[in-house]
Amino acid sequence: MAKTTIKARARAFIAAGLLLPALVGCQTSDLAPPTAAGVPDASLPATTPTVVDPGDVKYYPSDEPLHLAIEHFNRGNYGLAQHYFQDAVEKAPKDVTAWIGLAASYDRLGRFDLADRAYHAAIKLEGETFQILNNEGYSYMLRGELKKARAKFATALSLEPDNPVVINNLHLLDASSRYVIRAPDAQPPQ
Repeated sequence: MAKTTIKARARAFIAAGLLLPALVGCQTSDLAPPTAAGVPDASLPATTPTVVDPGDVKYYPSDEPLHLAIEHFNRGNYGLAQHYFQDAVEKAPKDVTAWIGLAASYDRLGRFDLADRAYHAAIKLEGETFQILNNEGYSYMLRGELKKARAKFATALSLEPDNPVVINNLHLLDASSRYVIRAPDAQPPQ
């Protein structure tokens, strides 16, 4: 499969995933569609708005692990997400989305050594994109390597200066570096 086809499918899937929560609250109407005068025409059938015509959707068996991985990741089931992302990269080794998801899953599981390998694989395929740099910065922040995190976030911000995600991550980084909370009975080493 061509690299652009995989990227296009991955972006379409991510966009659909982002739109799903917005559409859950949508309701259909029993009214017939309005005529040119704005009054419903009783002779026309009622319409239901659709996002995607099911006949237009092409199913690829190799997409199933990616769909399941993203679903489990969004639910906070990082172990299952890692399992399915691993399956996805084995079935489609040039799928950058699957590699990034695998790395993010490893980050959440505290397996930073494996996360670094997955980020490296994604960078080999697509270069240092905004998303990869931002995710690497977050990974370093989880590890407590705040200087490395800041450098990754700064590079990501230079690629997309007004991106709210990286700006928020920089705020989180600033907050975590300023406010170290210790137990009240903590004693310095002797």
